[in-house]
Amino acid sequence: MKALYLLLLTVGTAVAGPAAPAAAANFSVLQRHPLGGGGGWDYLSLDPASHHLFIARDDRVMVVDTASGKLLTEIPGMQHAHGVALAPARHRGYVSNGRGNSVSVIDLDTLKTLARIPVSGSNPDAIVYDAASGHVLTMNGHSDTVSVIDPVAGKEVATIALPGRPEFAVSDGHGHVFVNLEDKGELARLDSGSDKLENVWSLAPCDSPSGLAYDTRSRRLFSVCDNRLMIVTDAVDGHQVARVAIGKGPDAAAFDARTRLIYSANHDGTLTIVHEDDADHYTVLANVPTQPGARTLALDPVTHLAWLVAADAAPRGAPVKGFTLLVVGRH
Repeated sequence: MKALYLLLLTVGTAVAGPAAPAAAANFSVLQRHPLGGGGGWDYLSLDPASHHLFIARDDRVMVVDTASGKLLTEIPGMQHAHGVALAPARHRGYVSNGRGNSVSVIDLDTLKTLARIPVSGSNPDAIVYDAASGHVLTMNGHSDTVSVIDPVAGKEVATIALPGRPEFAVSDGHGHVFVNLEDKGELARLDSGSDKLENVWSLAPCDSPSGLAYDTRSRRLFSVCDNRLMIVTDAVDGHQVARVAIGKGPDAAAFDARTRLIYSANHDGTLTIVHEDDADHYTVLANVPTQPGARTLALDPVTHLAWLVAADAAPRGAPVKGFTLLVVGRH
């Protein structure tokens, strides 16, 4: 849960990739939409078909219309919500309740809560829907486990032990789920068919990997780290491909398959945008000024806009004020 120099580092030696696309750095905050309300926040999820942006907001989930930037509704009854996994084909969303040790099931059409599923792990945090198995997986931050939920049966069907504290996770859609291990600086690969831990790979010199994104075409994983690095890993054999400089305090990453851009949302008030020149070479295009604390994001694969949230600066423990939605894109 959890730089600004334009330098490309690759494993062993620095290598310059192909020239970046012309005008690629023309990014800025295009819009700001005040949302208000109290309470902290965590992950964002976006359903491009419905134009709905879901914001995990402690005791509720905020739902924003991305066409207008306006708050549509709030889904109450959450217990320190961390994230929302979307399964649009099922018309369902799944919310991890960190203090409730459970997952709330929401109807994506009515935006109402349908059920709550308990999990055996403590503090379910990141949550993903794996299309290959049809299962929902929660990363349990206080028990170093993954809970596997069968949404049809409405119950947890397996628990996967991990050798470290799980942070963000991604599914490749073909039988594997990848998880950053925050306290170990490692990356775990799970088999979602057998619900087994397959591999654990080092992300050294990564410190506290948090956000994670995946490129299905190149089979590359992008882990963002507290020590201002993005580590690129080969998802097939786990070897480290590249190290790329990013901003400070990232907590989310996203990959745009069409533009070949990788985004890192950073607590220092920057959005690092990296171009995938090819599978093994990467170029930092921009560190876009956003707002301090804008550390999580969702990417719209249709409009290619990045959506982030932040609030006014305040001492730790002070009430949240000025909660705002930011939209970043090319101008």
